[in-house]
Amino acid sequence: MSFADYAAYDGLGLAELVRKREITPAELLDAAIERIERHNGVLNAVVYKAYDEARETAKGALPDGAFKGVPFLIKDLGVRVKGWPRTSGSHFACVDADAEDTEIAARYRASGVVLAGKTNTPEFGIPGVTTSARLGPCRNPWNPDHISGGSSGGAASAVASGMVPLAHASDGLGSIRIPAACCGLVGMKTTRDRNPNGQHDTDRAIGLSVDHVVSRTVRDSAAMLDATGYPETNSPFAYPAKERPYIEEVTHSPGKLRIAFSSETPSGRPVDPEIRAALERTAETLKALGHDVREEGLGIDYRLLYRAQGYVSAANLSATMKRWIEIKGREPADDELEGLARRGYEAGKKLTAQDAGWGWQQLRTMNRQILSKFETWDVWLTPVLNTNVPRVDWLDPLMSDLKEFDSRQAQTFGFTPPFNLTGQPSLSLPLWQSASNLPIGMMFTGRYADEATLFRLAGQLEKELPWADRKPVLWD
Repeated sequence: MSFADYAAYDGLGLAELVRKREITPAELLDAAIERIERHNGVLNAVVYKAYDEARETAKGALPDGAFKGVPFLIKDLGVRVKGWPRTSGSHFACVDADAEDTEIAARYRASGVVLAGKTNTPEFGIPGVTTSARLGPCRNPWNPDHISGGSSGGAASAVASGMVPLAHASDGLGSIRIPAACCGLVGMKTTRDRNPNGQHDTDRAIGLSVDHVVSRTVRDSAAMLDATGYPETNSPFAYPAKERPYIEEVTHSPGKLRIAFSSETPSGRPVDPEIRAALERTAETLKALGHDVREEGLGIDYRLLYRAQGYVSAANLSATMKRWIEIKGREPADDELEGLARRGYEAGKKLTAQDAGWGWQQLRTMNRQILSKFETWDVWLTPVLNTNVPRVDWLDPLMSDLKEFDSRQAQTFGFTPPFNLTGQPSLSLPLWQSASNLPIGMMFTGRYADEATLFRLAGQLEKELPWADRKPVLWD
């Protein structure tokens, strides 16, 4: 099978070829491996290759799931795969081989995918860019001088370049949506507890992070959430309600939606004019499709929100480090933690229980303020990034001046975090391209547990503003 044939299909399309016996899982895997080997030297998207194991899996009896035989990659952060190393992008917090699969990994296997390796991530998934001292920088297939986003940048780079049609990703403050926007992909941050947190629940203790995928098509995202998003045994958290399979929602009309849009940023600094123009084009398109569209922001005190989130996140990182120190039997050496992680760890140790408790209380109160907006909105539309996709050498988490890095991040990212705090579903779609031929993602956020509306709207926009024919430089 030629690569041109392989890249022409999404995940469901490849699985259909397997079912028709027009192709074998082993042949699909060979096509994926050829693509990884061709472009990974430039992109650094795949950081662990499990080719021999994958070949054995592909030759065996695969589950008859929606993605039977489709090559697939796991992000090297949090999710455990039996027998595979897990680094979390860190020299310190790593293991040589995990003893078992995390629940989400087991569900991926049950969907029929063939696990072929792991993708790049920054240390602990902290920044919005995928660069670490351990794993190196991941680059964007649209222009390798630019970032692929973070922290699921490896997954996004791999999917956008055609290595695999979809890949595991996770999102704690934007880590699915930002890479999807940078690389021209579909990226759904699911409702909290929609996908399983699994038996290693300390990894998701503060409830901000969720697992799902980045993909090239809306239907692949919907079908994989159908495959993985069902109630979890022994979970203490209520499973969000779901009316019917999401794959059915993609082809249903969304009806007339009440959509608010905004380009307000936490700093008050205006977004790049090209980003604002793309937002306005999106709003006009939605009006033409019959939706009720108006401009309105969240109107919250972002500084207070992020102060509270900072306390909670620092406390959680410090607690995570305490567990790793117990496992390792020692404190991390000076060269075993990068600047962002070291700063967060030390800040967390200085927090009082009162500080952390105040943070949780403040987030709970402000989450209600945000959610109240969705009593009159069905969907809130914003850009994903404030600017065009930045260069790798400009947004570098390994730079010595962390305050400057913070400033550059604030200039670039401003829209994704609130919905990790509220737990709402939030979706990035690759609707536009910049004048420099880099993707521009638009973000659509729905009511709590209402992925269905987002999938219906995404299906409508995929037809109205198709992106399938746009290909990055590193593709064929």
